[in-house]
Amino acid sequence: MTRKLLFKIVFILILLFFFITNFKIENDPLHKRTFNISLSENKNGTPAKKNIADELYFKNGKLYSDFLNEKFNYNYIKYRINKDSIYIDDTDTEVRYLEVEAVETDDNNQTIYVNFITSEWNIDGVIRITKNDKVKRYYDLSGREKGGKPKKEKKQKKRMLQIVK
Repeated sequence: MTRKLLFKIVFILILLFFFITNFKIENDPLHKRTFNISLSENKNGTPAKKNIADELYFKNGKLYSDFLNEKFNYNYIKYRINKDSIYIDDTDTEVRYLEVEAVETDDNNQTIYVNFITSEWNIDGVIRITKNDKVKRYYDLSGREKGGKPKKEKKQKKRMLQIVK
């Protein structure tokens, strides 16, 4: 090989390495977040007396739930973020607001609809399971992000030194 060709190959490899290391894939705001939720089943408009505890966790655009996997055999459900906004609440804190929906239909014509709203670390929504377009199960969900509310940083007090003469 000639030196010019070798120089060009090394230069292209260095550029490729530079672009690969600096190229970051931006994930959605729910990526790698986990919510502890409670589900209450509604039958004929009245909520059940006992709530069901579950975890919703998100990874790579998919919603995972242990309850939905065990009870209805949905390993994951692909979700879509319909609204993503940030606002400042009355305590002058930025709050991220997300409206999310997920829909999945299986081979038995059973469809699951998951609609929820997250407001920073809180989550509220509904889960509807229909078969042949008739509501089979209806759940209200609410909960908080695992780990809870982030702690505010405390302001450190300045210590004053007194100089004695």
